[in-house]
Amino acid sequence: MTNSIITPTRRSFLTASAAFAGAAILGGRPASAAVDWKRFSGTTLNVNLIKSPRSETLVKYLSEFESLTGIKVNAEATPEQQQRQKTVIELSSGKPSFDVVHLSYHVQKRQFEKGGWLADISGFLKDPSLTDASMTEADFAEAGLLFAKDANGVLRSLPFSVDYWITYWNKELFEKKGLAYPTSFEEMVAAAEAITDKSSNTYGFVARGLKNANTPVWTSLMLGYGAAPITADGKVNTVSKEAVEAAQLYQRLMTKSAPPGVSGFNWAEAQSAFLQGKIGMWFDGVGFAPPIENPQKSRVVGKTGYGVIPKGPAAQAAGTFGDGLGVVEGSSNKEAAYLFCQWAISHDMGARLLQAGAGVPFRQSILADPKVREGVKMPGSWLDAVAGSGKVSKLALPVVIPVTEFRDIYGVALTNMIGGADPEAELKTATAQFEPVLARSEG
Repeated sequence: MTNSIITPTRRSFLTASAAFAGAAILGGRPASAAVDWKRFSGTTLNVNLIKSPRSETLVKYLSEFESLTGIKVNAEATPEQQQRQKTVIELSSGKPSFDVVHLSYHVQKRQFEKGGWLADISGFLKDPSLTDASMTEADFAEAGLLFAKDANGVLRSLPFSVDYWITYWNKELFEKKGLAYPTSFEEMVAAAEAITDKSSNTYGFVARGLKNANTPVWTSLMLGYGAAPITADGKVNTVSKEAVEAAQLYQRLMTKSAPPGVSGFNWAEAQSAFLQGKIGMWFDGVGFAPPIENPQKSRVVGKTGYGVIPKGPAAQAAGTFGDGLGVVEGSSNKEAAYLFCQWAISHDMGARLLQAGAGVPFRQSILADPKVREGVKMPGSWLDAVAGSGKVSKLALPVVIPVTEFRDIYGVALTNMIGGADPEAELKTATAQFEPVLARSEG
């Protein structure tokens, strides 16, 4: 982490990316002759996906995988809260209805490990009859491998997409007030309040206010104060001065500069509000950009800037999240399921993910490919935000077993703050509830 302001350029990202090893793999490119893609022809796979721009990209091109392999895929994509409930219920039963599961690492990683729900795919990765030679561990960003491996270093999933939280901002609304993109939290608050004009239904800021969904907003802000919600030695750090100040900032932004009803907003509602052209800044994941540049859905085409989160009092840090695809331990089609996971993170699928603005692949060779970058349809400022965020990335949620309880408990506190409750008191109450939950999980 650095205390300096990062102002990346597209050229600097290309220069940095050139250091990565590039390799062609399957997909639209010639697949390895050593891999028998038709080996499991006639098999049917059931795939459980989290509904998002990332899963939509996979579903759009499913027919290519089916043509390549002869495998029939039934893919179901459901909103994240419902998907998480479904996966826990079915995986706990030992008889899941799906062979492949899409998991959010920060929410589900520890829980999946404890349950023993994901198959060991280490051997598959090393098997030349199953894996294209160019797909190696060395091609994954380090954070991806940390996510994908369990505590014993066993590979349990394939890293799919990394998600940095950035600031989407309406350049037109900023220009009307003579404002530049903020470089600090103080400037961000000032800009949000200057843009807000309730008489014209214009608001300076929007983010997730819905309980559970809102927790990453607060923890991402906390990184700017140089703190994390749980320390490296496992201690809960949510009543610290830094945690309280981050919560106070969240409360101020969400009460003085956000639209009515924001306590019920998840990302979809926040995005919808931003698309109407009446929001100054929206803080969320980097993969939500495509509708903004779609004239059929957006009133802010060509008017949107994409920025690395401004610097906090102690640091500039981009909250970092990620998701992966795993083969379910209870599946009777593990090798065929692994082929699907491999295809989903292939060079061509990763390129499509990046080019659509739907996400950023963990595979470094994809980011290094100049032809891939030429095809990116998002504005250069979006790529710059990706690059700059990567340079100051920090995990925004604790990787603990009860991360869902963490999000639930503190999410209620944050929603209460939007209603006017005292941040310090709410954090003390939430911490008293969460500490025993964490202790039990580690026992």
